[in-house]
Amino acid sequence: MRYWGFGAAALLLAACSQDTASTAQSADPVPAETVISGGTIYTGVETAPQVELVAVSDGRIVFAGSAEDGSGYIGETTRQIDLDGTVMFPGFTDAHAHLMGIGQRERSLNLEAVTSVADLQARLQAAAQDSEGLISGRGWIETHWPEARFPNRQDLDAVVSDRPVVLMRADGHAVVVNSAALEAAGISSQSEAPQGGEILRDADGEPTGMLIDTAMGPAMALVGEPDAGTQREMLELGAEVMASYGWTGVHDMSVGYDTVAMMTSLAGSDRFAIRNYVAANSENYDDVAAHLDAYSADSRVIVRAVKFYADGALGSRGAALLEPYSDAPESRGLMIAREEEAVSMMQAALRDGVQLAIHAIGDRGNRLILDWMETAFEAVPPDERAIADPRWRIEHAQIVNPQDLPRFAALGVIPSMQPSHAIGDLHFAPDRLGAERLHGAYAWQSMIDSGAIVAGGSDAPVERGEARIEFYASAVRQDLDGYSAEGWHREEAVSRQDALKMFTIWPAYASFREDELGTIEVGKLADFSVFDRDLMTVPDAELREARPVMTIVDGEVVWQAGD
Repeated sequence: MRYWGFGAAALLLAACSQDTASTAQSADPVPAETVISGGTIYTGVETAPQVELVAVSDGRIVFAGSAEDGSGYIGETTRQIDLDGTVMFPGFTDAHAHLMGIGQRERSLNLEAVTSVADLQARLQAAAQDSEGLISGRGWIETHWPEARFPNRQDLDAVVSDRPVVLMRADGHAVVVNSAALEAAGISSQSEAPQGGEILRDADGEPTGMLIDTAMGPAMALVGEPDAGTQREMLELGAEVMASYGWTGVHDMSVGYDTVAMMTSLAGSDRFAIRNYVAANSENYDDVAAHLDAYSADSRVIVRAVKFYADGALGSRGAALLEPYSDAPESRGLMIAREEEAVSMMQAALRDGVQLAIHAIGDRGNRLILDWMETAFEAVPPDERAIADPRWRIEHAQIVNPQDLPRFAALGVIPSMQPSHAIGDLHFAPDRLGAERLHGAYAWQSMIDSGAIVAGGSDAPVERGEARIEFYASAVRQDLDGYSAEGWHREEAVSRQDALKMFTIWPAYASFREDELGTIEVGKLADFSVFDRDLMTVPDAELREARPVMTIVDGEVVWQAGD
């Protein structure tokens, strides 16, 4: 039987550190490597929510308290960081992101800001003039375009018809391609969509160029995978970008196991700015299960989870719903996972000690995954499990039938949710769902009230990925212009205190590292996020303007504003 041994080791280390710090304060403290003071410091510890000074040695916190009591940790060689009135928090962790995709977004045709079909065509035209061969890009989302429709192959053909074009929607669950790409991918009016996918067709039965979920496979094969060197650059760049957004760590979803060695190598050569808790692709299950003991408690890269997909995304109407889409009555979305295969993996994961992180967005997708989890828990009782508390996660948990909300806490399942989805989706989700199903949509406060631990993330590059946006979205539940749709249930916004937990201690718990991360306490790893204003007290509107000024990992400044 395999046990995940970080908790006990971390508790022992923390206890030893606390004893050492206490003894040092009563005698002569050993000067620390780094001392941080000069601003407001929130610890995330309810019994001591703020301190004046934090001291760090060997990447861990050795003191957190008053400036007077901590003065003995300042020696001749101690590096002193003056916060200069800014505000420091425990390191913010993005509990759901795609690091390779973030790096790739910085290097490819970025379509995030596209405002219409015409704008998409103009950007494609500019890219065509500067490149040869296949053109690929990502980031468009049509829900606010004046045309009020998906783009199609004719739109792309009008600009580029002599070579393939493959443009991925922001959510990563749909692509639009031109006719040359359809031909190269072998997709025609006779093609059948695979399980969990859809080929959208016009009135004559011809493909429109829109491919949903698993139907994207042949088109994405045309794009291909970057070579190893480019992948390393993307990973390094992705980590740098996230550090600049205020994150000290991410939970990296849907990762190919062959890239783990790249991440570890980058971290070993000080080229990987943040921590990375990896959930590998489901086809890599055996690799994950075989190497659970390969990581130490303070590893910069840890792999102990596996991710698979239950359904698709709401925007592309791939999320599996209990009732038809309000704006597409012929569709209830797509189930990608199959019950027999999913339950078999769940039972194996309980016995092997592998954490599962399962993408589920629609109310049908979420209900079925909860049902299947119950089946697995009953089949593998606690005394047959590698770890008693498996801490399985449902990634997104966006649309949940109110009857199913209490099941997360009852089953010990962690809803891993991305607040920015709500402030973006509010512009189209009411059309997709109708008013009634919004009662269980993006229900952060209801989840917390039921006793669930909500791990907050961004899903970057699906969303922008900035820590301040996610914090704002969770606490305010309005878009960045201050708008919230009628019936958008602003009562589901959370308190500032719970918002802080969603990005600090709760992601730490969701990665089995609450004894290492998530609060500023003696013995824990010295990861801190510093912002230009007090996220806990400024007015709602001012939260939108907050900016990170410094990101510290293992006691080292990995990013600073102005660098």
